[in-house]
Amino acid sequence: MKRFLLAALLCSAVLSAAAQDVRIRVPYTRVVLPNGLNVILHQDRSTPTVAVNIYYLVGSGREKPGRTGFAHLFEHIMFEGSKNVPEGMFDRWLEAAGGNNNGSTNTDRTNYYETVPSNALDLALFLESDRMGFLLDAMSPAKVDGQRDVVKNERRQSYENRPYGMAYLTLFEQLYPKGHPYSWPTIGSMADLTAASYDDVVNFFKDWYVPNNAVLAIAGDIDIEQTKKAAEKWFGEIPRGRNIPPIDPVAAYLESEKRLVMEDNVQLPRLYMTWHAPGVFTGMDATNDIMASVLAGGKNSRLYKRLVYDLQVAQDVSAYNYSMRLGSIFIIEVTARSGHTLQEIEKLVQEEIDRIKRENPTEREVQRAVNQYEASFLARLESVENKADQFNNYFQFTGNPDFFNEDLFRYKAVDADDITAAAKTFLHNDKRVVLSIVPKGKKDLAATYTQEVTKQ
Repeated sequence: MKRFLLAALLCSAVLSAAAQDVRIRVPYTRVVLPNGLNVILHQDRSTPTVAVNIYYLVGSGREKPGRTGFAHLFEHIMFEGSKNVPEGMFDRWLEAAGGNNNGSTNTDRTNYYETVPSNALDLALFLESDRMGFLLDAMSPAKVDGQRDVVKNERRQSYENRPYGMAYLTLFEQLYPKGHPYSWPTIGSMADLTAASYDDVVNFFKDWYVPNNAVLAIAGDIDIEQTKKAAEKWFGEIPRGRNIPPIDPVAAYLESEKRLVMEDNVQLPRLYMTWHAPGVFTGMDATNDIMASVLAGGKNSRLYKRLVYDLQVAQDVSAYNYSMRLGSIFIIEVTARSGHTLQEIEKLVQEEIDRIKRENPTEREVQRAVNQYEASFLARLESVENKADQFNNYFQFTGNPDFFNEDLFRYKAVDADDITAAAKTFLHNDKRVVLSIVPKGKKDLAATYTQEVTKQ
């Protein structure tokens, strides 16, 4: 039996060492067209499908005060037809070919993507190129007004009329000074959406939706040389736009703690505690991700186990590090159980924050969080859609589409000392925004507050 155990341990050690040496290989070819469009190509013949993913490096952070919501508005307008694609046919043609598509917008970029059978690659490239080069030929004030109304309804449904929906809009307003690119929401304000003229919208498109401000990733069942020619064929004639200046890094910090309460149509009170953190891929960004997992990632995490499982004072708890270019936000969010106040919840959360500042987490806790991250990271690489998106994301922030190993190493290098240091560095008790959202007429359930915020 001893010989068997020894052999098993040796085998385990060898496998572990081998696993540590494994490097992820996601080969790619990058070309830059004369008009400045970056094209990233990756061959994966595991299934006869292709993912086409395009990033326009414009998100809500590139908008101007008083003219917000434009990047997200274009996420809608881009599906309204272009010079050679009649209104309604973008989706219809793709679906007829067996494909699907969508788009998304955040503070730093807008993203459009399709997944199609490999024999429909040219269709996907034609559709994307037509709206990049010839959207304005088909755009009209009526179409803009129609999508403006759609976005306003989306804002009502997703924020104003949704329980807890105004939380993040309020937190961003409080965390960032007026005029900071992250102080307004990606969906924009009702007033700005209403005030935008047709010329404002046209000029925004001319400024930002140009090949030299875009990255096109094509991943899947492709021939590299043929696909390179296809990209040149469909996108090569689109003229280059103005030179895009780098975004000014605007400092954002809190001079003191802000404590707010908002009444809402909710059944249970919810607590939000938020801090500024380093931007994506900088400083201790990865460490903060691991710290969030130690605190609230899974049922064995510190906050979940204590608040939800042991004491049963909370309905749910989460913590995460929302990473963005100009700076990130570290967030702890807890929904109280019926009969419990947010003052009681905050006291328990604060005890765990103080503990992680005072004592290193155990090696087991850190390893669990790193393993969870690594498993999720590797799982995402199983699909061509995710690989195409990741190429663009890495290129956007690091200039290197093949940042896979460096990214994963950031997490595998985190140790217990790093987490304690991150907690001491960023989770200041006197530089944070603490927001209580409580049922209407139940402000007695809130954590201590100094300011009331009215739901708009």
